Amino acid sequence: MNDDGTNRDTTPEQSRYDQARYVENGEYEPLLSEKDLTRVDIGSEDDGNGDDGEATDSPLPDDLTRDSLELPELSEPELARHYTRLSQMIYGIDSGPYPLGSCTMKYNPKFTEDVAALPSAAVHPDRSAASIQGTLELLYRLQDYLGRIGGMDAVTLQPPAGAAGEFVGIRVAAAYHDHNGEGHRDEVIVPESAHGTNFASAALGGYDVVSLPSDDEGRVDLEALEAALSENTAALMLTNPNTLGLFERDIAEIADMVHDVGGLLYYDGANLNALLGRARPGDMGFDVMHYNVHKTFATPHGGGGPGAGPVGVVEKLAPFLPAPRVRERSELSQSGESVYERFEPEHTIGKVHGFDGNWLVLVKTFAYIARLGDDGLADASASAVLNANYLAEQIDYEIPYGPFHHEFVASAGEQDAADVAKRMLDYGVHPPTTKWPEIVPEALMTEPTEVESKDTLDRLAAAFNAVADEDDDTLEAAPERTTARRIDQTSAARNPRLSWQALEDDS
Repeated sequence: MNDDGTNRDTTPEQSRYDQARYVENGEYEPLLSEKDLTRVDIGSEDDGNGDDGEATDSPLPDDLTRDSLELPELSEPELARHYTRLSQMIYGIDSGPYPLGSCTMKYNPKFTEDVAALPSAAVHPDRSAASIQGTLELLYRLQDYLGRIGGMDAVTLQPPAGAAGEFVGIRVAAAYHDHNGEGHRDEVIVPESAHGTNFASAALGGYDVVSLPSDDEGRVDLEALEAALSENTAALMLTNPNTLGLFERDIAEIADMVHDVGGLLYYDGANLNALLGRARPGDMGFDVMHYNVHKTFATPHGGGGPGAGPVGVVEKLAPFLPAPRVRERSELSQSGESVYERFEPEHTIGKVHGFDGNWLVLVKTFAYIARLGDDGLADASASAVLNANYLAEQIDYEIPYGPFHHEFVASAGEQDAADVAKRMLDYGVHPPTTKWPEIVPEALMTEPTEVESKDTLDRLAAAFNAVADEDDDTLEAAPERTTARRIDQTSAARNPRLSWQALEDDS
């Protein structure tokens, strides 16, 4: 036993968060004592398998093996209370507003989880097409939903996330140019205010990235765009509205300029929530786009779990989409019903993810779209824009660019945006995205989404304004009321500890 009452073999200091009760001021007291543990010897007695009780050699190194296990014996109430307490120490979208600009942390309605949990949704990917016609029909209809929402002619559901969708879109563009004998196009133009993944996706796709500055209003500088365009241009990657929440008013002219030099126009779907049901990228001249279903269609976001980033394209790019896709056959079944099948596009770039994509995420997407319908989707975007503009009117920080749509970027001014964010935690709300885009000094990028009520927005504004009035010493000491105090983010990024054993260095 150790001085702190824990057993070093099974409840080391490193696991105090799992087997301790928080008291105060960073102190913990053990939940388990020696009487709570039962010892299970390994290999010391006949285990019923007919051997003589001799311990078998382990393929693991000696420092990773032990002769016995000490297992906790806890009652159900103790276990339930422990994990409930842990959940209460974490802030999530079910706890309150989560106004991360651009990241769009939208509430996930629980009915979509119920749909995904239906026994009929448990489909093995290797079953024959004849035995999963309902599954294929849902995928086909979701392709159609997304195509109509984005103004695209064809959609693939395979990419497992938005960034993966970007990469697929870039590879489709590359395949298109190569097929047309224009493999010399080796540049992708990306505005300075674009998502960081745009630069990364273009580079990962093998292209040289040409950075495009913004004009004085925070939009695409047309003169700079004209100078950047050439016969080497493969695509321009654009978000509309952009990361300042500003709609690119010259989008039709921008599309013509890109198309005139033989390039393609790529739409980053991160901000589609602002246009949902009201405007379509395809109608603006975009050739390829990805959909962030977590940002727009309320599927879960974050946590390292499965996601989805479908990609839509205009007709001339459809032959290059990943395989397989799903289509409806021209002939009906013997009972007169539609028949669906997988197929490979003629010039496909190949498979980019297992099965047809992350199936259960796609089920949730389909359920959300089907339940809201045309009117509900249009109402969601209207409420998102209204909420952002209402919140912006209530806060004291300067907002240098406008008019904006679903999100805005305020400036913390003389305050450090990171300090502002940490201090907002003390007021019981999650802060906005900070320090980006860099076009706004000490940026506070804020997106409340459509789900928040006026009362919630007022509370969020009150937190902004309370922090705006505080001095530097108070901000630099924040947060003071959270379970964990200020974290050294730089060291955490450079020296990540990926398991509880890594905390042994502190003991």
